[in-house]
Amino acid sequence: MNRKPLSLAVKLAMTGALAGALAACGGGGSSGAGTTDTSSGTSVGAVSGFGSVYVNGTRFETSGSVKSDDGFEREGQLEKGMIVKVSGSWDDSGEGKATEIEYDDTLRGPLQAATWDEASGTGELTVAGLSVLLDGQTVFRGATPTELAANPTGYRVRISAWSLANGDFRASFVGAVGVSTGIRFDDEFEVEVKGVVANHSSAAQTFTINGLQVDYTSAVADDDFSLDRINDGLGVEAEGYLENGVLVAQKIDDEDDFFGLAGNVEIQGAIEGPYDDTARQFTLNGVTVLVDGTEFKDGLQEAELTAGLLVKVEGSFNDQNVLVAREIEPRDSDSEVEAAIESIDRANETLVVGGVTVALTTSTIIEDDDDDSRLRTTDLESLGVGDYVEVEGRFRAEDNTLEAVSVERDDADTEFELDGRVSANNSSSITVLGLELMAGSLGSLDQFSVGTAVEVDYRKTAGGDYVITQIELDGADD
Repeated sequence: MNRKPLSLAVKLAMTGALAGALAACGGGGSSGAGTTDTSSGTSVGAVSGFGSVYVNGTRFETSGSVKSDDGFEREGQLEKGMIVKVSGSWDDSGEGKATEIEYDDTLRGPLQAATWDEASGTGELTVAGLSVLLDGQTVFRGATPTELAANPTGYRVRISAWSLANGDFRASFVGAVGVSTGIRFDDEFEVEVKGVVANHSSAAQTFTINGLQVDYTSAVADDDFSLDRINDGLGVEAEGYLENGVLVAQKIDDEDDFFGLAGNVEIQGAIEGPYDDTARQFTLNGVTVLVDGTEFKDGLQEAELTAGLLVKVEGSFNDQNVLVAREIEPRDSDSEVEAAIESIDRANETLVVGGVTVALTTSTIIEDDDDDSRLRTTDLESLGVGDYVEVEGRFRAEDNTLEAVSVERDDADTEFELDGRVSANNSSSITVLGLELMAGSLGSLDQFSVGTAVEVDYRKTAGGDYVITQIELDGADD
């Protein structure tokens, strides 16, 4: 099957300010009265929309200002996909009020290498010798991943990413500018990296971050940090310039902002390393998370807590700087549909796409190849019946609905495609993502048992039936 990949759910919109962020936390906690529970503290996640700022499923009312060390001051400079820290309060209806929004670049500097696999929608960037993984959750600005892979040394990038246990990163946002343009993201420090100190030598004033040599003989400490605190195991951010493969640091600060916090904390990212089922712990963005009396949401099971899984955790820190999880919910996509919009319920923010019911949430990133809309309402209004879209999300079996992680308008096509698991089979038809698909000329579908992951090409007949034109096992079941 010559399948057009669905995994790059969020692609390029060429205009807008470029920015990135690294997760950090702070704040307090409280409980609201009445029927709506209110949390007060800090929420960290990728921006999914504007008109206020949407983060982690909440629409935060803001003052419009942003705190940053990287030259950004206004909410209008933020971009979808940036990982931001929001201090404030939010309730279970998805409404919140931000007292402060912060961001910071995770990595910044000349791009050294890049790969991109169009079929799988995955790739990798190298910046300052550090590896950054790309996937369907990555938002690109300024250049497509294909363009980056074709001419990596022709670009400077700034990246907002989740840290992984092995020292690599998983990109949420990649902004790029051509080297030939002369544009730099930061006039003061071209390169910025973050990571854990290793191989520290106080005499030579050097250390490494995941193999990158850092020389801090000419560096100054930022804010309340002291260079005397540098030691193996400390999380730091270092800014400066590259010289013969060495980062000559001009400014260094620590990255221990998660720890010692009171109140409610909400973070989102990819699980780092294996789940310790004895201690019932895992690591997320450098934070140890304890599963104890935890509510698992949206069908997630404790046994599914594995390396690389995107999750949102809400809880509070104990006196050992461990985040005790009150709730954990998945953020990874497990299903996809690429088809025409057949109907839109704007009031309830639902779509029918190629026969599949799609629910939009405040976490859904809506992108348009031809429109760089900033307001969430404008994003929704830009979608129309007949538009061909790619939707990536999680299937909710309880109401046969695909909860969208991302929606992107695409070029129109006559055939539809979907990826998901078979939930019913009566030989002449199967049900996938709540949609009955007829066998048509394929005959029996007995080989596709309930629970099997499949990739399906299909069409809609004049009579309103959905008929399979081609079907195969999804790669996960090969």
